Amino acid sequence: MDFNFRKLNVYSNSLDLVEYVYELVGHFPKEEKYALGDQIRRAVVSVPSNIVEGVGRSTDKEKAHFMSLAYGSLMETLCQMEIAYRVKYINNNEFQMVEDRIETIAKMISGLRNSFVKSLNS
Repeated sequence: MDFNFRKLNVYSNSLDLVEYVYELVGHFPKEEKYALGDQIRRAVVSVPSNIVEGVGRSTDKEKAHFMSLAYGSLMETLCQMEIAYRVKYINNNEFQMVEDRIETIAKMISGLRNSFVKSLNS
């Protein structure tokens, strides 16, 4: 079977983000690994999951919807990582790496979503 989503840069970039965020969360204090850490892991895993689910849908409306969900999860991840930075669980360089990756992925998701919306309107 050919899983075309694996060819998307946005998918591979979001998987890279998952790996990096998991690595960072692994260094959180024990009491946070099951609080903020769990919430961050759920949010970041939701990004590639919603991308794949959207690509697998049959209508452009559904595809656009799941890209919106992926974008929302990406923003949730950014917020939670900023909290981790503010409470000093990660340093400035680590936060900047996360933010840069999120910015790149956000542009890709927006572009993909816009292409589905444009297809709907034509």
